[in-house]
Amino acid sequence: MAKTFKFTIVTPDGEFYNKQVDRVTIATAEGEMGVLFDHTPTTVALSTGPIVIRQEGKDLKGVIHGGFAEIEEDQVILLPDAAEWPEAIDLERAERAKERALKVLESRHLDEIDDETIQKAEDSHARAITRLDVAEWVDKN
Repeated sequence: MAKTFKFTIVTPDGEFYNKQVDRVTIATAEGEMGVLFDHTPTTVALSTGPIVIRQEGKDLKGVIHGGFAEIEEDQVILLPDAAEWPEAIDLERAERAKERALKVLESRHLDEIDDETIQKAEDSHARAITRLDVAEWVDKN
């Protein structure tokens, strides 16, 4: 039987999740990363993306936005800028955010759009797409 480890997510708003889990898959700045019990200790930067938590044979999916993770052999602590469960995602709002971001990104060749505005649009687009993808995954499962 696989060993479990303590998995905690703490956002600026407080504790978001805190349970023993079998496995977790997180979005890092370097790509997707799976973590099991007895993982090599490390600290990684998080990016906007889905998180999949395997607990008692079932997958729970959510969304994280930025921050970092502290990984030890017997525990993982995520400190994202924000975290969401699919049921808290406002799909209409996410769709509108995606469309607004796309309009900015499609006009990035115009001289009046600065790098900061483009970066904010890229970040907004990534958040919206992730929210929509996670909500769709939950609907299918």
